[in-house]
Amino acid sequence: MSWVGSSSVRSRRGPPSATSTASSSSRRSVSFSWLARLLMERGELHSRHGRVLIGISLVEDLAAVVLMVVTPELGSLETKRLLGLGAALGKSALILVPFWYLSSKVFPPLMTRAAQTRSSELFLLFALAVGLGTAAATQAMGLSVALGAFLAGLLINESDYAHEILARLLSLRDAFVALFFVTVGVLIDVRRVPSNLPLLTTMVALVVVGKLVLRAAIVWALGQPLSTSLLVGTGLAQIGEFSFVLVQVARSAGHISQDVYQTTLAASLITILLNAALFRAMESWVGRLGLGGRRHRKELAVERAGLRDHVVLCGFGRVGSAIGEALESFGIRYLVIELDPDVIKGLAARGVPCLFGDAGHGRILEHAGVDRAALAVVTVPEADRARLAVQGLRRLRPDLPILARFHDAASRDGLLRAGADELIQPETEAAATLIRHALRRLELPQERVLAYLGRFRGAMERAQANAGAAEALPAVEEVVMGSGPLADQTLGEARVRERFGVTVVAITKARGPVLHNPTADTVLRTGDRVRVFGLPDQLASFRREAGG
Repeated sequence: MSWVGSSSVRSRRGPPSATSTASSSSRRSVSFSWLARLLMERGELHSRHGRVLIGISLVEDLAAVVLMVVTPELGSLETKRLLGLGAALGKSALILVPFWYLSSKVFPPLMTRAAQTRSSELFLLFALAVGLGTAAATQAMGLSVALGAFLAGLLINESDYAHEILARLLSLRDAFVALFFVTVGVLIDVRRVPSNLPLLTTMVALVVVGKLVLRAAIVWALGQPLSTSLLVGTGLAQIGEFSFVLVQVARSAGHISQDVYQTTLAASLITILLNAALFRAMESWVGRLGLGGRRHRKELAVERAGLRDHVVLCGFGRVGSAIGEALESFGIRYLVIELDPDVIKGLAARGVPCLFGDAGHGRILEHAGVDRAALAVVTVPEADRARLAVQGLRRLRPDLPILARFHDAASRDGLLRAGADELIQPETEAAATLIRHALRRLELPQERVLAYLGRFRGAMERAQANAGAAEALPAVEEVVMGSGPLADQTLGEARVRERFGVTVVAITKARGPVLHNPTADTVLRTGDRVRVFGLPDQLASFRREAGG
């Protein structure tokens, strides 16, 4: 469909086949960064349609890398063209040989040396040098700078420090993405848009309608549910960042005209802006569509409307399904909110009240009868989705008891601020179960085991309650030694760590050098400046003893 539609945008500057192929290729790629950000903001990155969308967009980005190499050589089947195409592919293959050697033998030890300097600035500069150097090398060989940047990303990904580098580059990525779109906006010649309005309308229609229908049909034909297929087709109905690079390469090679180039840039921005609104509308429509037969959907709708004093179960994975089974055993009615269409289909077949959608959406929660519920249990594993669900529940029902699961201190604090009443950490319960089984195998008295488990759970709850505050409070402080009890004692004799809980980072001697990570036999003298790390109350206690 993309190639057929491209026949309407052919240019006199290149053969029809080259123009059509270049134009359709530039519209085939989607914006991976835009899709990933949209799915993360909506908490749908790990949903069925989210996984399919990310997989397809990654493959298309990889295909775009190949197209950047072959696009300049597109054209008629002349010997010169074929030789040029072979040379371009040969250069790309030639790069991969030293690239493999560098990624496995050279780069990892260099990255380790940079990390061992413990200089965050040098570490970041080294990563940037690798990226820019690889891009410059590919350009020197007559290939695309974008191809070199892509290979640099693969090179860095092979190191043990990939996650640290990624964390440091995220802020740069966001800044450069914004700058990239600003540059695209500057490149658009607004004066050409009115004269090319029919072409722009055709191109936007081909991308939004054509790609949506075609991609949804392909995904559905491959066995995915209709709801997933529609959401995937909608998410792919756009033109992404790699398309900007491809259309630039095609224009430089003379395959497309300036009008087609300008129109493609404008269509890219329009489709990306339309995509977010279209995706939300499609998800809302799919959620209302339902997955069972019409009569069965009506019966479930009537049953949902009649629910009262029920449990709203947000998420029906391994944890949620276990809770649902327990509620059924006690004859307690519950309603499930889930994003997996297969789970919804199975629940509907069993006659369990259920809703397809995100529990963070207020309208979904209203349909779930939150105003009549007795309890809400949030079991979704993603911290952002869980927090949004708790916020929505608390907004609709300030007095509703809400239970939620969490995995770390940061997500625990977020859920508490959102309004959760009780939080459960699966890892803590797993540890308690393992402790119980281990102690039972050792044939210890049952009452002692149960008493210990009670103390263990209480200690874990207190530690979790203080985790957020504890993480925010530690600091480094410089204390000037006075003539107090600690003067003229060694660190070992003063037992600084045991008595005060602080760590001595460095000591600037009153008459002498700076001692970093001082040993236990270092003597504390009056006038020494001691840098210690600890909590405020620990620092205050040490300061009182050291100051005299």
